[in-house]
Amino acid sequence: MKRSTTLITLALASALALAGCGTNGEENTGAASEAATSAAAGAGSTETTGTTAPSGSSSAQEISEEHNDADVMFAQMMIPHHQQAVQMSEMLLAKDGIPADVREFAQGVIDAQGPEIERMNAMLTAWGQEPTSESGGMEGMDHGSGSGMSGMMTEEDMQQLEDAQGTEAARLYLEQMTAHHRGAVDMAKEEVANGTNPQAVALAQKVIEDQEAEIQEMETMLQEL
Repeated sequence: MKRSTTLITLALASALALAGCGTNGEENTGAASEAATSAAAGAGSTETTGTTAPSGSSSAQEISEEHNDADVMFAQMMIPHHQQAVQMSEMLLAKDGIPADVREFAQGVIDAQGPEIERMNAMLTAWGQEPTSESGGMEGMDHGSGSGMSGMMTEEDMQQLEDAQGTEAARLYLEQMTAHHRGAVDMAKEEVANGTNPQAVALAQKVIEDQEAEIQEMETMLQEL
């Protein structure tokens, strides 16, 4: 701080000296003012270099340890819910004869929900909970609505999607994924209403907004099949 003050003082003194020696008072006064302003700006930037977070800082990705049971339940249940959506989408993409717009949608589900799974596992780790593995989150769970995981497909549902081909597979996928998304929206609304962790609540709000929009998109695609 002392060094910055000294630099400003020297700059002002030099500028005033130039103004006094010149013959055009107006021009030299303007130059002095500009020099003083530049010196002050330079000194100010020197002072804040160590305290300003750099652009692109990972601080926005930090997860608060503050949480409650609703936050933990949201992550533990939404992870396998997302995993099943990714599984359904991968299953569809492995088939032939799927309309291009439905294929693009399915890939979008994978691209969006994969990172959200990683984010929720990071939340569980930050809260001292065990992260959910891909297999661990699915085994031994009742995939029906009775488990609280609204919209989950049963084993029979998944087998129907596996067996379907072409346009029929696309139609079944869209119908199943619409129900799946509605379940995710319901779960996310519970988190928004009851959760306390700011990152978990923000993610839940994003799930609501994204998947409600995707439900409308799927309904349009169903009408066009």
